[in-house]
Amino acid sequence: MPEEATEIADKQLVYYRLFDKRIRDQLKTTITPALIAEHKAKPLGQHSDALDRVLNYFRRGEMPDKYAILRVGPLTACSYKVLAFSGRTGQPPRVVDDKLYATADEAYHAVFLLRVNDLLAS
Repeated sequence: MPEEATEIADKQLVYYRLFDKRIRDQLKTTITPALIAEHKAKPLGQHSDALDRVLNYFRRGEMPDKYAILRVGPLTACSYKVLAFSGRTGQPPRVVDDKLYATADEAYHAVFLLRVNDLLAS
């Protein structure tokens, strides 16, 4: 057991961190330009097994700093912004960047790229 295990009361957290690190390391090897292009072509719907695994990992993430999409404007002429949740009750989400996306698919892909960058940086 790692040394940090003696400092944490709930030993399950230690094993969860080890498991999560193994999953992250495995998923980093599946991120390729082809995988990113597949998501850009079709952000929603049926995907390859590799892309499904990456998306499932992103979906199970914790709430702090999780990305979301905000529709801005009326339905007829709307655009989209990317937000990040604070994860704290009573604190509003923060705007990630000042970019406006014309379609929901563009915004979904922008969130995907942010999550990929976060994964590769971890």
